[in-house]
Parts: sequence; C-alpha cells; structure tokens
Amino acid sequence: MFPYANMPYGIPPAICYPLSESCMVILFILTLLYAWKRGTGHVAYMLGGFGFGLLLEYVNVVSNAGYKYGQFWLMLGHAPDNIPVCIGMGWGIIIYTSRLISDSRGLPLIAAAAFDALLALSIDLSMDVVAYRLHMWHWDWANRPEFPDPLTAQWFGVPYGNFFGWLCVVFFYSSFARTLEKVRFRNNIVRKIWQALTPLLSILISQVALWITLFPMATWLNDQFHIRSKEKLIFLLALLPVLTIWGFRKRTTLHAPALPYLTWLVPAWFHLYFFAWLFIGGFAAENARMTFFCVLNLLTGITIHWWIHLLPVRKAAIGS
Repeated sequence: MFPYANMPYGIPPAICYPLSESCMVILFILTLLYAWKRGTGHVAYMLGGFGFGLLLEYVNVVSNAGYKYGQFWLMLGHAPDNIPVCIGMGWGIIIYTSRLISDSRGLPLIAAAAFDALLALSIDLSMDVVAYRLHMWHWDWANRPEFPDPLTAQWFGVPYGNFFGWLCVVFFYSSFARTLEKVRFRNNIVRKIWQALTPLLSILISQVALWITLFPMATWLNDQFHIRSKEKLIFLLALLPVLTIWGFRKRTTLHAPALPYLTWLVPAWFHLYFFAWLFIGGFAAENARMTFFCVLNLLTGITIHWWIHLLPVRKAAIGS
C-alpha cells in the first residue's frame, strides 16, 4: 500500500529495490575502503556525510515533512516513519566523492563547496524523478490541491525545495568542514582527534544554518517578497556556478596521480542506473519534456566528468 492516495504507477519489479540497495552498499564499502587508506580525515568526512544524511531524512520523515520512503532491507526506525539506511550511504558517497573532485582542482574554499553542491545536484536530478516513480520515496501531493497531478507537480513530481535542500546541505557541510579543518594542532594525537570530530561539529553547525535557511529566513522571504522554493533554487543555480567559475580562475593546480576510480564510478552508477530505469519502468513515454531533461542531465554529467578527468589534478586535501 502506498502512503499517499494519488501515487502514480504500480509496484516496481521485485528486483528493483534489492538491486538498488545492493549496489549502494557495494559503492559504500568501496568508498569507505578508499577513505580508510587515505586516513582519519577522509573516513570521518565520509561517515559524517552518511550520518548527516540519515539524520536529515529521519527528522524530516518523523516530523511529517511531506514524504515517506519505500521499504528496503535495512531500515532505520519504525514503519511507516522509517528510512532506508542506503539513503544515508548515498549521501555519504556522493558528498565524499564530490569533495575528492573539488579538492583535486585546488579551488578556494567557497568555490570548492559550491562545486561540491553542483556535482551532488547533478546526481540528484538524475535520480529523484525516476526514484519517485519507482516508489523509492514519495512526496505528499495529495494534500496540495494546487497540484492535482503528482506527475507534473513542480519538477515532474519532485518539489523544488528538495533540490534547494540538497544544494544547501552539501554546501554547508562542505564549507564548514573545510573551515574547521584549517585549525592546526602540533600534537599528532590531538590532530587525529580533531580530524575525527570535525565532521560532527560541521554537522551541528550545518544543521543550525540549514534550520535558519529553511524556516526563519524562508518565512521572512515568503512574507516580505513572496519568494518560495522555486525562486530560491533559481538563485542558487545562478550563484553557485558563478562561484565555481571564479574558483577555477583562481585555482592552484599541482601535478599528481589521476583521480581515483570512485570519482567516476559513483556518478556513473547513479546517472546510468536511474537513466536505465527511466526506460525499464516505462516512464520515458510519460512526458517528452521530462525525458528530454533526463537525457540532457545525463549528457551534462558525462561532459562535466569527462572534462574533470582531463585536467591536471592534485591530491585531495581532506583533513590535511
């Protein structure tokens, strides 16, 4: 049974959820093993992204923020207000591999955080439209009469606020973690402890910044200027690329070994896996505009990562 009355499409094929979850677990293990080889800072940053993702999703679902999850093997909480653990894994590997890429570019702090957010959004754009139709997660359009068709509401059934939230979460976590990592300690033990604690502190500060952005600031913008999620998303989609381009013009590049395979494997899996389900699930025939934008986002993602892997790189600096 679906959590909302007007959910489109039927139950996905039985293989869909186990396959999706298994692939996510494998990617998580591969990413964690790579981070482990790179040291405490890398492991802490990745697990911080994992924990931050779980925390955000759990709080939103329990607080009845307007969406629910489908039932996977590993779930956190009690149905129907529970969340798949693999969702947190997805947050962790996307946030971590995005930073591996931005660190390798030698970007200034703010530009690097902006680039992280855009890389993460590129994956989310490929994923959410399809995952929604596979019932991996559901947004409650039934209680919003201004959107009678859940397949065309806002971004083909995905709220603009979801994408705005992704950008804010990744940008805040990346920028605050990078800032805290600039604190230096001479004692090796103290330095290791600080590296381990930095993601936790980053999560706490990011949570405060996110709350201010999504509640008091959002209320004020809506009341004073009638600015809502769509307008805020457009603003960030204009601002973050400008910051990123500025950062690339200011970057310092050092020659080093090529980027690790995870920096192309993770985005490749997300983009191609959900693009495949766009056709396997029969969703491509639903809306020509939606399919066009799915294809466009896939090609954009391929172009960005192809370009990234052509440029000279430097070693990632997480926790250094």
